[in-house]
Amino acid sequence: MPYRPNTPCKHPSCPNLVAYGEVYCEEHKSLYPGEGKRSASARGYTHRWQKVSKAFLKAHPLCVRCQAEGRYIKAEVVDHIIPHKGDKKLFWDRDNWQPLCKRHHDIKTMTEDICYTEEYHY
Repeated sequence: MPYRPNTPCKHPSCPNLVAYGEVYCEEHKSLYPGEGKRSASARGYTHRWQKVSKAFLKAHPLCVRCQAEGRYIKAEVVDHIIPHKGDKKLFWDRDNWQPLCKRHHDIKTMTEDICYTEEYHY
């Protein structure tokens, strides 16, 4: 019976491979406790969030990082500037939100949010 190939660890710059369905290698699992196990709804991204974030994007339609680069690209994601890590007060703090395009959100998540997580756990 065929099996699925191993996939790269999601930690930035990690060369290790993990079994299909796993997210992080043994070396990096401890940096991401509980990640990948809770549903989006369990992390706070409920129907209420969908409505509020859609309204936020309507009021703030352009990616702030693209604007800083002199480009005008539609924002698709409401990003938490400081990762909320389950803190409901920080999650719903509109001063902690920024509109980003998917590209910039993915870059931020894989760099800034990861660095914040590493600093948070040390």
